[in-house]
Amino acid sequence: MRRALAPLALAAGLGLGGCKTVPEIAGLIGGAAAGGATASPAVGFAVGVGTATATRALTRWYGRSRAHAEQDAIAQVAGALPVGGTAPWHVNQLVPVGDEKGELVVIGELPNKLAACREVALHVDGDPPAAWLTAAICRRSKGWQWASAEPATERWGLQ
Repeated sequence: MRRALAPLALAAGLGLGGCKTVPEIAGLIGGAAAGGATASPAVGFAVGVGTATATRALTRWYGRSRAHAEQDAIAQVAGALPVGGTAPWHVNQLVPVGDEKGELVVIGELPNKLAACREVALHVDGDPPAAWLTAAICRRSKGWQWASAEPATERWGLQ
């Protein structure tokens, strides 16, 4: 049984690294193992589809949680700065692969009657020098938080 789970664990681990075909690979491996163990193609198909679906949901959740942690780190640094202030930012993820860092500038205050909001320009180390992104952050009860839909979907691949 452990040998049957090893490829699944490897596939799940690769999924956390961002490979988009991992859910299908995990489903194929899981379905083949279940189908072979039960000698039932229907069971193999059901397990394969279920495994692929669960793996896809896990990898999407993990990607969103990493993006959220990065956005929170940026918002906390920018919230502590005055308008015109510049500072480095970084994030330490639970799985330290792909920890990002860069520089940000608080461009200005955004008029908003509901909350104090700011516009921020940020750069990620390793991106082309001209690749500065803009984002909005707003002060909430929990502190400063990311308030932009963009560039979140483009930057973090969450289309």
